[in-house]
Amino acid sequence: MSVPLPAPNPNIIRNEGEMSNWGLEFALSSVNFDRKNFRWTTDFNISMNRNKLEKLTLKNVYYYTQTSEALSEYVVRMTPGQPLSRFWGYTAEGVDPETGMVIYKDLNGDGKISDADKHYIGDANPDFTFGMTNTLSWKGLNLSFLITGSVGNDIYNASKIEMVGMYNGNNQITDVLRRWRVPGMVTDIPKAGELDNLKASTRWVEDGSYLKIKNITLSYDITGPKLKKANISRIQPYITLDNMITITGYSGYDPEMSQYTNATSMGIDWGTYPCVKTVLFGVNVDF
Repeated sequence: MSVPLPAPNPNIIRNEGEMSNWGLEFALSSVNFDRKNFRWTTDFNISMNRNKLEKLTLKNVYYYTQTSEALSEYVVRMTPGQPLSRFWGYTAEGVDPETGMVIYKDLNGDGKISDADKHYIGDANPDFTFGMTNTLSWKGLNLSFLITGSVGNDIYNASKIEMVGMYNGNNQITDVLRRWRVPGMVTDIPKAGELDNLKASTRWVEDGSYLKIKNITLSYDITGPKLKKANISRIQPYITLDNMITITGYSGYDPEMSQYTNATSMGIDWGTYPCVKTVLFGVNVDF
């Protein structure tokens, strides 16, 4: 970890803490049907992992990941006793119809909104992930499809800050057409031009659970004595479709992708490029 020291000393890189991991994985392979010319097999796996920061040495709290060009806020808080990549911020309770400002929950009851009202508002770690491949074969015709999914993980949708934040002159999505304009207006989009409406909060946290048909491949095996004479045992034309179907409640482009790959900043969508949908044609030749 990069550990800050009192000025004017620079940060140092050291083994700063300890963490623990434990998990379970279950895998099952089955032959569901195998008769005459038709065969159907399934490979299924499901896994879970739990991590926890056990201790830190020089500091007890670290903050990671700024997700807005307008506010210098960190949205991930790391401290002993907690898993990595938990989101930190306010609870947003809608838009005040009289002022058009986002209402943040006063957790400590002191009558004002401050850092003391921040708490853990989401967790990028999934409850479990799974995958299943089915393969069907009939008289040389083969169809396989891979289904993957994740359940229980949260996503911090920082992209939405840029798309509905209305803090600069950039284009916005059509959600801002229902923004607050006059006192008494009831809406879920606050007034334009207010940085306080962009604070790290539950407003930007969404359920990132998803199910994807990740891969579909259709192929056909061409064999025969004429091919054998040419020392070819099989010609297999195929077509493959990748990332064609995603089922999710997440409002962003792709719940599977994250802007950062490090373990302290998982589940952050900030202009993240989605998985590409591809169609691939090809031919395999076995000699």
